[in-house]
Amino acid sequence: MSQISNAKASTLAPVAPTPPLASAGANWRGSLEAVLIPIGAIIVALLLFGVFCFSQGANAGGVFGAIYKAAFGSWYSFQNTLVRAAPLMLTALCTALPARLGLVMIGNEGALVAGGLAATAAGLAVQAAPPVVVWTVMMLAGMVGGGLWITIVGLLYYKRGVNETISSLLMNYIAIALLNHLVNGPMRDPASLNKPSSYPIPDQKMLPVLWSSNVHYGLIFGIIACVIAWVLMEHTTFGFKIRMIGGNVRAAKMAGLAVSRLGLITCFLGGAAAGIAGMVEVAAVHGRANESLAAGYGYAGILVAFIARHRGLPIILVSTLLGGLLASGGILQRQFKMPDATILVFEGLVFLVVLFSDSLYGKFKIFKEGGA
Repeated sequence: MSQISNAKASTLAPVAPTPPLASAGANWRGSLEAVLIPIGAIIVALLLFGVFCFSQGANAGGVFGAIYKAAFGSWYSFQNTLVRAAPLMLTALCTALPARLGLVMIGNEGALVAGGLAATAAGLAVQAAPPVVVWTVMMLAGMVGGGLWITIVGLLYYKRGVNETISSLLMNYIAIALLNHLVNGPMRDPASLNKPSSYPIPDQKMLPVLWSSNVHYGLIFGIIACVIAWVLMEHTTFGFKIRMIGGNVRAAKMAGLAVSRLGLITCFLGGAAAGIAGMVEVAAVHGRANESLAAGYGYAGILVAFIARHRGLPIILVSTLLGGLLASGGILQRQFKMPDATILVFEGLVFLVVLFSDSLYGKFKIFKEGGA
């Protein structure tokens, strides 16, 4: 198991903290490297996507213009972007937090679904209570549901040495199968004929929108969660311990750190964030649990986490950009007659290029101390 841990730590080496004795020059060069390499990767992905658009008979410039217009061209379109950015912020943390340990966790979709199911059951159980109580109970249930779902993956890894990437991926399918079983069976509302769903959360108990916009409070939850994750990982003793484990698990054990316990806590926190995303989708968007919970926000959150280098504050910006991308899928189909899955092609290209860019860290002299 120690060999697996060391391999994971090596894979995610760019996430490891800068050594305390490093000079100020190395610090700013490292920060510049962490910014420029992802930006360069995205530019390359844009060029590749432009080639794909050309192969489909579409003008790449027109496609990019349409994406911008649909995502940020007006206040109405920007609201749609923010609505999609909210769950991305939360699901990204499900990958980002365990990544600081050296774990590659991709069970975001399963944690979101598990959290949404738990939040739905809890909300229906207390639906007669005041709205604030309903929201609080739903959020806590969503956090517990999503957190425990990823903690199971952590237990399998730390206690039995099961690869966390494979097990978390399989847990996604288990969660979706559980969702289909419950909304077609014990939780099904008989009135939901064409689309089996749970009983609905009363309209007056749904999460409200911000001011007079279409953006719900899930955006606030996502921003707060990312800020808390940033403070926790970058400015607390707990975060230092997690980064130490991610940098060298053997050294962490020799220093007396409870690696398994800290790892399970971090897995729970990551899953809890995705569970809140499931709660938000139920309480602010769908009003009930159904197959729409598995809309792909969990998988997109993996991409957000990798582009943001698994850090809390950059996740907010990357989620907003990717949320705009998701909001523009329809316009490509209507205006350019391109498949609705075109946006998924763009996401895949970005993901592949970003993964490749990981191998470039530490390769450029200009980013090293004394480099030119």
